[in-house]
This record gives sequence, C-alpha cells and structure tokens, in this order.
Amino acid sequence: MKQDKKSEPVHDQAQLQSELQRYAPRIQQFLEQVNQIVLDKQQQTKLALVCLLAGGHVLFEDLPGLGKTTLSSSLAHLAGLKFQRIQFTNDMLASDVIGVNMFNQKEHQFEFKQGPIFTQILLADEINRCSPKTQSALLEAMEEGNVTVDGVRYELPQPFWVIATQNPLFQSGTYALPESQLDRFLMRLSLGYPSRYAEKLLLQQSSRQSLIASLQHVFSEDEILELQQQVHRLYVSDAVQDYILDLAEASRKNRHGLSTRGVLALKKAAQAHALIEQRSFVTPDDVQAVFVAVVAHRIGLSEGETQQLLQQVQVS
Repeated sequence: MKQDKKSEPVHDQAQLQSELQRYAPRIQQFLEQVNQIVLDKQQQTKLALVCLLAGGHVLFEDLPGLGKTTLSSSLAHLAGLKFQRIQFTNDMLASDVIGVNMFNQKEHQFEFKQGPIFTQILLADEINRCSPKTQSALLEAMEEGNVTVDGVRYELPQPFWVIATQNPLFQSGTYALPESQLDRFLMRLSLGYPSRYAEKLLLQQSSRQSLIASLQHVFSEDEILELQQQVHRLYVSDAVQDYILDLAEASRKNRHGLSTRGVLALKKAAQAHALIEQRSFVTPDDVQAVFVAVVAHRIGLSEGETQQLLQQVQVS
C-alpha cells in the first residue's frame, strides 16, 4: 500500500508532463506572434501570458503611446476569446461598466441590460481616469467572476480576464487606484520605451492594428480553461513553499508587507511560469522570475526596491 501511494504522485507528474509537452509548441507560437506585434518586449509579453494561464488580471502602467493597448489587443486576439474594450473617462458611471436594469414597457417589467464587462477578455483602457467609485465596480468581477445588480447576481463568461492600462499619476486627470483594486491584479507591468532598432521597424512596417487582424487564433476557449486547470496541478515542493514564505516575511519587516492573498498570487504565478517553461514542478527560479511583477504594487515599493528585497532572501 505504501508503495502504491508513493507511485501515485510520480504517475500524475509524468501524465502532466506529457500534457504540457502537447501544448508547448502553441505556447511558443503564441509568444512569437505577440512579439511580432510588440517589438523588443519579450519579458513583458511572457509575464502577460503567465497572468492569463494563472487566471490572474494584469495592469500595464506606462506613458500613453508606448504600446499598452496594442499588446492588450494582440493578447486577446491570439487567445481566441471574446473581447471588449472600455475607454475609461472621468464621467463614466459604474452602470456603464456593469450594466443597468431598464424598464420594458411592453412586458411591464425590468430587464437587465448587460454592460461591456460581460465578456471573456476586458480591456480597461486608462482605468485610472475614472473616479474611484467606478473603479470599484470591477472589484467583485475580478475577485469572484460575477457582478451583483439590485441584489441579483450575474455570472460572467469564463475564462474572465481583465487587462487594464493606467497612466502615471503625475499626469492630469488621473486618480490613484485603491489598494483593494491594486491587490486584485496578479501583476503590474511596464513596457517602457522601445529600443532604437525596434522603433525604426515600427516606422517601416504597417500599422499594428492591421498586423493584429492578420493573426490567427492560437488557442480556443476550452484550451485556455484546460491550461488554467493544469497550472493548479503543478507541484510546489516544501522547499519552494518555504522560500515563498521567507520572501513574504522579509517584505513585512518594518513596513506594510505582502498579504496572504499576495502569497497565494506569488505561488500561482510561479506555477504558470513553470508551465510555460514546460515543467510540471516549480523551482525558485520561477518564483524569482515573477516576484517583482507580483509584489511591487502590493507593498508600495518601486521595481528596483522590490528587486533588492528579492536579493536579500537566500534560497534554502
């Protein structure tokens, strides 16, 4: 009996490894095609795919015009999922996002008219240009995958993925995202300026939108859901779990550190990173690869400060 119990995890890992190998070529194809659209940003596009496979939402923070919306559109197109875009403005209401009950005079009853949030991939463009009250309309959707209007709960399509962009706070007309809102994003990423070589290619090539339209879907809805399920099956050893807890403990010294939700997010992101690397188990390298993007916005440190925090904790 003892021998059988020991062999079960080994068999499960071997089966999972075989399934990961089946998806490996298309994961590579996905990344290659995204990187044809958004040039010279391989690390950011890889981490964005980590968010999708982990079932976590992603926030892009950068100056306008650096490719945030282009990257978001290409991710949605290649994932083969239903896509909606909301351009947030300072006069937008929560009902503009979620939907509203409208009276049907013919039927003499109220009917719920769905808002653009009822999609699989929602691009929330310049999310910090709307008021905090409207931003909060996304909280329930991002955490639980449903929305509540007038006491009635409505399920959102699955998978449900929010790709949000925000402008730096020093720009006029922006509002800081509440901490509770930031905590719902698995990662915060920044594209930054492209290299001179990449920018010259942009001058020579066709528009990004025409290139996106020419791409073929790489995944289907069912395949994305299957990959998200596989992420949870990836093995995380006690040593890796202790490493994650050591990082969380270090973040809490003399400051507001990583929350328990953040610890779980770090584990989930590391699992998704391992999947992309075609491994059925998580290593400290996976944790380190996602640490800054997962943690920095949760504890209020810059990327450089968060990287220093990572370097202070040794792998046991």
